[in-house]
Amino acid sequence: MAQTEVHVLEDTEHEKIVRWRAEELERAGYGTRAAGRLAARHDIDLHRAIELLDQGCPPELATKILL
Repeated sequence: MAQTEVHVLEDTEHEKIVRWRAEELERAGYGTRAAGRLAARHDIDLHRAIELLDQGCPPELATKILL
């Protein structure tokens, strides 16, 4: 496999992960824009982000805390 092919596959896999994270965050209660911003940051723990909402934190505040 050529170097560029490997790079394209990695980008595609990365995009799939970000999309999946964003979907999970939206399902939890984040708005589309916030979910996208949070999903793109792999230093933000997905479970912690969802847990904040489960504990009653408003999505806007949770986004500020996490970013």
